[in-house]
Amino acid sequence: MYLLRNTLRPYAWGSTTAIAELFGREPSGEPEAELWIGAHPGAPSALVPPVDGSETLDELIAADPVRMLGAGTAARFGPELPFLAKILAAGAPLSLQVHPTPEQARAGYAAEEEAGIDRGARERNYKDEHHKPEMIFALAPFEALCGFRNPDEAAGLFRAVKAAVAASGREVPELLEWIVAELSSGHPAPDRLESVFSTLIRDGEAVRGAAETAAAAAGAAGSDGPYGRELATLAELNGYYPGDPGVLISLLLNRVSLQPGDAVYLPAGNVHAYLSGLGVEVMAASDNVLRGGLTPKHIDVPELLKTVDFRPLGVPYLSADEAGPGQQVFRPPFEEFALQRLELAQGPAGTPGDSLPSEVPVLQNGPTVVIAVRGTVVLSSPAGSLALEAGQSAFVPAADAPVTARLAADSAQHDAGALAFAVSVGTVPDGELDAPRLDL
Repeated sequence: MYLLRNTLRPYAWGSTTAIAELFGREPSGEPEAELWIGAHPGAPSALVPPVDGSETLDELIAADPVRMLGAGTAARFGPELPFLAKILAAGAPLSLQVHPTPEQARAGYAAEEEAGIDRGARERNYKDEHHKPEMIFALAPFEALCGFRNPDEAAGLFRAVKAAVAASGREVPELLEWIVAELSSGHPAPDRLESVFSTLIRDGEAVRGAAETAAAAAGAAGSDGPYGRELATLAELNGYYPGDPGVLISLLLNRVSLQPGDAVYLPAGNVHAYLSGLGVEVMAASDNVLRGGLTPKHIDVPELLKTVDFRPLGVPYLSADEAGPGQQVFRPPFEEFALQRLELAQGPAGTPGDSLPSEVPVLQNGPTVVIAVRGTVVLSSPAGSLALEAGQSAFVPAADAPVTARLAADSAQHDAGALAFAVSVGTVPDGELDAPRLDL
């Protein structure tokens, strides 16, 4: 087992306090957006201390992929860790974005390589050949936009916007009138959503004007009423990105509020944006993102439209399997990763007044990353043991099995308990399951 030192990314949208408070340390004073835990070449975790000439996790894996990953994982994914874990803290909205399918990623990467586009270029869409399915587990209340809603529901939202604009004494923009008519047309649901989304994403003066007008009216209307949350979100987004197409596109998407312990997964083609909150994010180890708004970064509209899945989506909540006391396993329909939540307390399960164990097995499927969030967790394997304090993480090679996680003595003495997360390779073949689509 190997102790890791991870990179904290200071993206502008990051919270200045959430990650520091989670791990019980002083804030840095700068935005702290994402703590990357893994071997992604963009910010591979460092080994503490370096091992046999390897200073980072990607170097360690490359030196002996079969021992580190296991023969099955190495054969399926090559000599690379197939997942990346993050602690994500959003103090402001992230970009509206979508991720490609494996086929789209391979084709897009090959085309940009052939065109000679530098991999670091601003206009580059595909940084690698892989898809990027994701999941987010909420550590605190978490707000997001996720997938297209029923177009009839979206029509109701835009009618509410029209009413707010009229009530404010402003003239209702023709674009809003057209959107309501198009969403109510009775055509197949994906066609209605694609028509409106495509019109908005292409931007232009009419889109910017309608977004500004709608946001001003929504802000004045307040957050009461059946659509208060959605209208408040519209006004808030316009405050960050005035006139951006994503302001109006937000009304086409499911508005999701997660409570601590809730999780959603994000398949290819799912248009989404995280708005605020703190969570554990896990994804395939890819950097392929196609953005559609709420960002100053590059937006490739034609490529984006080829990638989006316009079918209405029921919110893809992810339920946990109860593997045992103190153990929950979240298995999204992606073969790259699964997430285990481990909660430890003073005594073994069944102790009067205490339903949590002091020791649990870490569910491993090839390589595993363990992240301590609260208290001190001791990992033990036939190869040795390693203590992780809150904020620390470790890489567990496939060869180091079995591994157990137990509550450290100091955590037990302070009655604090401990909370940790383990990420390992998933078991569900990609494409076998899909996000729940609405039958319209």
